[in-house]
Amino acid sequence: MAKPKKPAPAPDLATAAHLPWHPPAPPVATALLISLAALLVRVLVSVGPYSGQGVAPKFGDYEAQRHWMELTLHLPSSDWYRNTSENDLAYWGLDYPPLSAYQSRLHALFLNASLPDAVALRSSRGFESLESKLLMRWTVLSSDLVVFFPAALWFVWAYFKCGVGGIGEERRAGWTWLLAIVLINPCLVLIDHGHFQYNCISLGLTLGAITGVLSGNELVAAALFSLSINHKQMSLYFAPAFFSHLLGKCIKRKYPIVEVMKLGFVVLGTFALVWWPFLHSYEAAMQVISRLAPFERGIYEDYVANFWCSTSVLIKWKRLFAIKPLKLMSLSATILAFLPSFVQQVRSPSSLGFLYSLLNSSISFYLFSYQVHEKSILLPLLPASLLGLQEPQLYGWFMYFGLFSMFPLICRDHLLLQYIATLGFFVLIYYSPGGSYKNAAKIPSGAKAVLSMALVCSFALQIVYLRIEPPKRYPFLLDALIMFICFSQLVVLTLYTNYKQWMLDSHSRSIGRKKDL
Repeated sequence: MAKPKKPAPAPDLATAAHLPWHPPAPPVATALLISLAALLVRVLVSVGPYSGQGVAPKFGDYEAQRHWMELTLHLPSSDWYRNTSENDLAYWGLDYPPLSAYQSRLHALFLNASLPDAVALRSSRGFESLESKLLMRWTVLSSDLVVFFPAALWFVWAYFKCGVGGIGEERRAGWTWLLAIVLINPCLVLIDHGHFQYNCISLGLTLGAITGVLSGNELVAAALFSLSINHKQMSLYFAPAFFSHLLGKCIKRKYPIVEVMKLGFVVLGTFALVWWPFLHSYEAAMQVISRLAPFERGIYEDYVANFWCSTSVLIKWKRLFAIKPLKLMSLSATILAFLPSFVQQVRSPSSLGFLYSLLNSSISFYLFSYQVHEKSILLPLLPASLLGLQEPQLYGWFMYFGLFSMFPLICRDHLLLQYIATLGFFVLIYYSPGGSYKNAAKIPSGAKAVLSMALVCSFALQIVYLRIEPPKRYPFLLDALIMFICFSQLVVLTLYTNYKQWMLDSHSRSIGRKKDL
């Protein structure tokens, strides 16, 4: 008599669903599929409005980028940063480093070949047409594909190749989830492909530099990070982390001075190459530098979830202090904020510690530095996403409140539909069957209640912001409440990540004692 067959085991949910972040497919095909999904999200967002669309006389960031293309195409480099009859600095004067200007010129050549009216000198101000919008959107998409996408793929490969987050099977199985959350970052997609900017270039170069450090290609990393700073000066938010980590590694080598000199030569050589057209005179170089440090705008401009803006309700910083003391206060607070992270990496450099240091350094600048924009949240969000497997709860919380901090900007740009769609897509990825949120540490019930309260308040504020007009006496009341809630969450996250970075030393010492036994 034949034995009855055993019932087949139930299929694994993630495998059965064939989700790209827990796939049976070959790695290359899976990476390609995730990249195509990330590209599709960008294309769909780019169909919507952009910053300043149809809003004369200065329009918005879209017009600023188009205007820079116009200037760099028709004027000599000596006039790019100088006020002249053809370059009115009051009308979107170029205020990014030279590499950003070269990028504008490259895109201008493309637009000029396809639609010369879009970049005609002076007569193209405020130029808006369907064809110009498509061409401008394409410049951002192509920049993303050429710079940020390869850097993200290289990072994920190096992260697991070098065992940054551990070498267990669960960690290795999460590579596709990590790639998805790095590529499909709602904040980056909305700002670059909705609002209209080119953060994908500077962040892509920074991500390449981070990967260079993790994979041992430190000279390549130094060159890439120098290029990132020369594209957008805000990349300096990451400078303390790079400097402390590389200095800590150099000190532990046989010839530390030689190692430091090699890195220094690469940095100086890269800067000299980028700045060459402006090094013929002291005046020309200072003209560029003066445009990169907008101290005259005050310690903050729009509503941003940092210390100075959030506390301005109680302390009127701009009224009480002149620019010079505010600069000194801002500098001191920023240094004090990133100093613990800096010291830890000089003492005990490690790959995982480097990622924590990048987050702690960039969030310190966001919270305390001078003239921070709401879009600057993209900088600390980059290392937060890189720590997604290690700190899934932190990343999810950070991403949501980073996105929430930009809610007033999103509403001004009429990108609410894109905001909801990208946030929903992010939630689907984050809570996917193959995601890493399951590996998150358990939160005490008391802390969970406090965090839930902040979440509920954020939902309520978004509804109120859309449906109720603020009092005429306090027109920015809701903006201030949004910023204060986001600021409070960022402070808690900063304290936590600094603690986690310093705990790495205790963990490494305990491992060393076990080996000795």
